Amino acid sequence: MSIASISASGAPSMGIIRNARIFLVEARYEFVRLLRTRAFSMSVVGFPVVFYIFFGLIMNRDQMIHGVAVAKYMLATYAIFGMVGAALFGIGVGLSGELSAGWLELKRASPMPPLAYLLAKCCGAIGFGVIIVCILSLLGITVGHVSITAYEFARLIGLTMVGVIPFACLGMALALIVPFNSAPGFANMIYLPMSFCGGLWIPIMMLPHIMQKFALVLPTYHLAQLALGTFGYASSGSSASHWFGLLGFSLVMLGIASIAFRKLEQNS
Repeated sequence: MSIASISASGAPSMGIIRNARIFLVEARYEFVRLLRTRAFSMSVVGFPVVFYIFFGLIMNRDQMIHGVAVAKYMLATYAIFGMVGAALFGIGVGLSGELSAGWLELKRASPMPPLAYLLAKCCGAIGFGVIIVCILSLLGITVGHVSITAYEFARLIGLTMVGVIPFACLGMALALIVPFNSAPGFANMIYLPMSFCGGLWIPIMMLPHIMQKFALVLPTYHLAQLALGTFGYASSGSSASHWFGLLGFSLVMLGIASIAFRKLEQNS
């Protein structure tokens, strides 16, 4: 075998290794940047933790609703609540700020693969989602006397990691449509009502009937039902219907982001 053929056969593998190294470095620095931004890290982690302490451990400790332990129910829903906040503000607001500052143009001009930039932001949101799940689980077990198996904990972690995708798509659409000065306000306008109506703050069965019907179109509701399913709580629909709901929402948000990006390219 000639030296040229050996080089040709080794080139793809070297390219994969190089891209993987770039992705890992970008993901690491994105997570460190978010962690060191105290206004972001403390609010994204603190918000669901404080809510869970008040509504899950203090006000409703040892309470049961329709045979459901409130502390364990809210452990699942507030884990999703925290992950959604990390995705919307870490990706949506963060990307909007970098876009307005011209940082995105610099990234695009660099030899870094474009996908590494977006995947690094998703990994940053995943990292904070895992941190939130760990803190809430620790509080639930030690203070709320919640019983969680290792299998349930692993499933909740895995669902949190996968659940970032629909809200990463929402964050990208938000960043490409809304100016940076308005992005935090719009993110809150989406985040808080979507969380409440999706049953993340209080059990969905306690909401008015019309809001329970409206929740069926919200990605927060579908993800919350899947999270509750990891704890053995029966949902109002099948797992497949919830996954299809999340997939449909992701595709719609990707379509909106694609259209907004093309318009941005034409105007620049």
